Amino acid sequence: MKPQQVLLLGIILLVPVLAFLFLKSFGTNRYALPTYLPDHVDSTQVGGKWQRDTVFHQVGDFRFASQSGRAVTGAELRKNGLYVASFFFSTCPGACPRMNSQLVRVQEKFRQDPRVRLASFTVDPATDSVQALARYAESYGAIAGKWFFLTGDKTALDRLATEEFRLPAPAGEGPALVHSQIVFLVDCNGQVRGRYEGTSERDVNRLITEIDVLLYTYEHP
Repeated sequence: MKPQQVLLLGIILLVPVLAFLFLKSFGTNRYALPTYLPDHVDSTQVGGKWQRDTVFHQVGDFRFASQSGRAVTGAELRKNGLYVASFFFSTCPGACPRMNSQLVRVQEKFRQDPRVRLASFTVDPATDSVQALARYAESYGAIAGKWFFLTGDKTALDRLATEEFRLPAPAGEGPALVHSQIVFLVDCNGQVRGRYEGTSERDVNRLITEIDVLLYTYEHP
């Protein structure tokens, strides 16, 4: 066999080996979502050595009335899936409509996936009654059982925003002082896995991508 033929044969045999090594090295999904809201650091002994592990906050359970009048809990929202949390009030003139218009995109992208839910908490329950939220939800085409607009006791709602999601505490009275445009991605364990600027199309695109990533990790632990 001529040297040129030997070289060609070697190249032909080498190509699938290189392809296999490439796919093995780079074909694995290594995109991992961070976890937000650290609580404290624990030290554990493994193999005679101390290791420090960060313990992350889990959003405590809650119970609020939805636009249908049915009570919804945090455990229900995250059961077998995840939820996207946001804070708003229906009389907000600018940021809330922009944020909710972006959340419509999230709802439509995952319309057929029951593991993905949206929870929008009012910060002005005095105005946002169940009846008012029913009209408000309808204006955004909220799907029953998919996108929940939630109201209830103002103290409980404020505590959820400031203590559980750790938004800045209001400096005075009025819903605008506790309102935020930040949107949160909460996993099945109640941990916050993403924070996004809710009025930004680019950030909401990232939210959609990271929901897909989180669902993938559920299917491929």
